[in-house]
Amino acid sequence: MDSPEELAPAAVPTAEAHGPHADLAAGLLATPATASPKYFYDARGSALFEQITRLPEYYPTRTEQHILSTHAVALAGEIAPGATVIEWGAGNCDKARQLCSLLAPARFVALDISVECLREGARRLQAACPAVQVSALAADLTAELALPADVPCERRVVFYPGSSIGNFDPPQALDLLRRMRRLLGRDGALLLGVDLLKPVPVLEAAYNDAAGVTAAFNRNLLRHANRLLGSDFAERDWEHHAFFNAAHGRIEMHLRALRDLVVRWPGHARAFRRGESIHTENSHKYSLGGITDLLARAGFSQAQPWIDAQGWYAVLLARP
Repeated sequence: MDSPEELAPAAVPTAEAHGPHADLAAGLLATPATASPKYFYDARGSALFEQITRLPEYYPTRTEQHILSTHAVALAGEIAPGATVIEWGAGNCDKARQLCSLLAPARFVALDISVECLREGARRLQAACPAVQVSALAADLTAELALPADVPCERRVVFYPGSSIGNFDPPQALDLLRRMRRLLGRDGALLLGVDLLKPVPVLEAAYNDAAGVTAAFNRNLLRHANRLLGSDFAERDWEHHAFFNAAHGRIEMHLRALRDLVVRWPGHARAFRRGESIHTENSHKYSLGGITDLLARAGFSQAQPWIDAQGWYAVLLARP
């Protein structure tokens, strides 16, 4: 496993190459204001998200795990031991332990933007799966990715769980899937978790938990922005707002100003009126036909879906 000193960012340009966190600053200055969900994930944000995955209202994680357990034999039959698994957005690598036990890969490459969480998760995964060579790579997964030269090109399996594909608008999701396709070669596969359309009350409850953990997770983006930009956001001035946008088939998360205010950081200031929001995340929900079509357009002509009994969630094994 890579030591903390060996964790290095992927060798790709990002918006930050044109100024410190330029994409974050540009989004906050835009009308309407936006912030990429990648800025949720500092150490505190990663810990809060792990709490979210255990909440009673938040069904995606446990439903996905149930699908993988239920169809373990079929999945293992599709992917022979000794593959190279590349997890996109690995976080604390908890999901990787289940998958490594199931597939017995020779190599596991954990990718994530949150270095602190990734480092500790990779250590724990290596201890739990000593037969697997574990590597960790800090990477902005919204940009083109260059893997280290020692990662085998054959028999790659990209693992993208948690319905994180839903955080991207359809054109962006298509671009992301095409970049994944380019990593796989002829004999690779994509194992993708996808949240399906379901009753709106179930969807909205998953992003408005009674304990307020999702609200804290959303507002933590402001703390992260303060650290990165030197801004003066005050969490008490903002409320969490999440709802299902039926026209776009997605949950939207916003931070809504509770009063008229001005936020400042070096060289910039942005006024917000009471009720004005920062759009922090989309989570698109798919029909099975919709995600299969998107995969086909990205170059995955074969897709085997496994779905839970309620029809709430799908895990798909897609091949070029």
